Amino acid sequence: MSELTHLDESGRARMVDVSGKVPTERVAIATGQLTCLPETLATVLAGTAPKGAVVQTAELAGIMAAKRTSDLIPLCHPLPLAKVELRIKAVEGLPGFSVEAEVKTVGVTGVEMEALTAVSVACLTLFDMLKAIDRTMVIGAVQVASKTGGKSGSWQR
Repeated sequence: MSELTHLDESGRARMVDVSGKVPTERVAIATGQLTCLPETLATVLAGTAPKGAVVQTAELAGIMAAKRTSDLIPLCHPLPLAKVELRIKAVEGLPGFSVEAEVKTVGVTGVEMEALTAVSVACLTLFDMLKAIDRTMVIGAVQVASKTGGKSGSWQR
């Protein structure tokens, strides 16, 4: 296990100095899911959810959240994001939705936190859009699926 880079010698929080790192293309993919009642999924698929375009709204919320990650996570660096793509799919076998975010930048630090934030907020938005018809929903399995770039190279779950 490596040392904790967000703490200084006296245990105080710090933002890591990345100024000496070489910029590389970095991509992270995160995934998550929202489970719900079969009736809730059917309502979304029929386009009759009370709050309207559930999936499209959640995808937009995820994109917006990725862009604001450094405002939400105290020691994250603000990054110029080159790409944020959200893919939300209905999964009858859950029942519910699978959520995937792909985030890309050319920079000196990775975009795993941006991808995780995008998935998390997309799931929260699905929950918000559907809570009036389903209080049993569960958000889960939020994780980094893969990342590329940087000194540590590529990694895949």
